[in-house]
Amino acid sequence: MRKIKYKKGRKLQPYNLEYTGIHKKTDSEIQLFVYDDLNFAEFADFNVSDLKKHINTQKTNWLNIHGLNDLDFLKSISDYFKIDNFMLADILNTTRRTKIEEQHDILFFNIKSLLPAGDTDNISAEQISFLIKDGVLISFQEKRSDYFTHIRERIRTHSGIVRTKKSDYLLYILLDAIMENFYITLESEEDNIEELIDQTKNSTDPIILEKIEKHRDNFNFLKRAIIPLRDSLYDIKSIKDDDVFNVIEAENFTFFARLHQKSLELLEQIESDMSSLHSASDYYFSAQSHKMNEIMKTLTIVSAIFIPLTFIVGVYGMNFDYMPELRYEHGYYTVVGGMVLIVLGMIYYFKRRRWF
Repeated sequence: MRKIKYKKGRKLQPYNLEYTGIHKKTDSEIQLFVYDDLNFAEFADFNVSDLKKHINTQKTNWLNIHGLNDLDFLKSISDYFKIDNFMLADILNTTRRTKIEEQHDILFFNIKSLLPAGDTDNISAEQISFLIKDGVLISFQEKRSDYFTHIRERIRTHSGIVRTKKSDYLLYILLDAIMENFYITLESEEDNIEELIDQTKNSTDPIILEKIEKHRDNFNFLKRAIIPLRDSLYDIKSIKDDDVFNVIEAENFTFFARLHQKSLELLEQIESDMSSLHSASDYYFSAQSHKMNEIMKTLTIVSAIFIPLTFIVGVYGMNFDYMPELRYEHGYYTVVGGMVLIVLGMIYYFKRRRWF
């Protein structure tokens, strides 16, 4: 999990662009889909100067960009679409929280995509940003991934209603695809919780507590990603001002309301899972306390049994001259037998009282 760190003296101006992510060696790639209900065209590996030739403002255009390391390339995209440097800086700064913003004729939306990081307990995060301007939706991804593969196939095969809709509906299905990653991550975390709960029932190994705290951090990380997304979707869902979010058609606001509902469901499930994780933590400490109590009970019983034996040994260890039983022929066997009877009697008493 990456944390935001403040570096003293580091003051970047909007015109000083810097990619802050971890995919420093990813080359920038470009892909363009141009479609409507009747026609479809796909372009890849072309120069920014060819955008004017390929983009058709009478149709829906999806410009997908992989890799944010080539600043010159991104600056040329920004110059072509007249994207404000503040927005471009937000695209490159991967520590920014999710937000929606409208400036002039551009709608900006960025979101964190979270997925389990392989076989580890970590969560990988990628920031994906979207811009809509003049019927063109531009998506910026830090690296090549398969989040939108099924959407590309739907466009190519004219499956569903995506080809009959504009760029605002395309934004909806792209956001929906990213939110599916939250469900995948949450399901993975829930499987880990079930495994941890089983482990706490069979072991009190301290490594279990470390894993519990790790997954608690993961859930907090998920919450920090989903809460601003929920707020941004609520802004779209509840908007009533015709001068705001003009790029979203009125009939499509209901789709974003569905995404808002999904974000609420995710947060509710996270709260439930965190309660389960808290229960696992409580069970772990209860098991440790129970184990310690059993040890202390055993030691107490052993101590209680040896107290009278110690007393007897102490009495006969005194150096008095006149102790008549010391000269008794069967004194040793009598004392030992009495000690055995005391031990058996105490064990029988403890058993009757169910002390062990």
